[in-house]
Amino acid sequence: MGDPDQIEQALRNLVINAAQAMEGEPECRLDLEIRVSEDGASVQVLVEDTGCGVAQEDLELIFQPFYTTKSEGQGTGLGLPIVKTILDRHGGGISIDSAVGEGTTFTLSFPTVSKR
Repeated sequence: MGDPDQIEQALRNLVINAAQAMEGEPECRLDLEIRVSEDGASVQVLVEDTGCGVAQEDLELIFQPFYTTKSEGQGTGLGLPIVKTILDRHGGGISIDSAVGEGTTFTLSFPTVSKR
């Protein structure tokens, strides 16, 4: 039970970031995967790219408003904070696995609800 427009916006922001991270890379691949956690408590959406990756020191900062690793004039620093806010509103979470020069995987987790 979630707001489809907000979920679409979160995914759109991540796909746009992935496309920008892959600009100029020799191999570009973007994968989206949806799965249910083993315990059935959440639905996970993975957004994985083969872009430039995020430096370890930036991982703690990328969800702060106006923080960006992009060149001057290339980003507002609002995309990832919006994604985080949307996940928070849905009672979910987000995690990042990234390596510079290899790519990034964002895992969004949304709690499931049971129908009665």
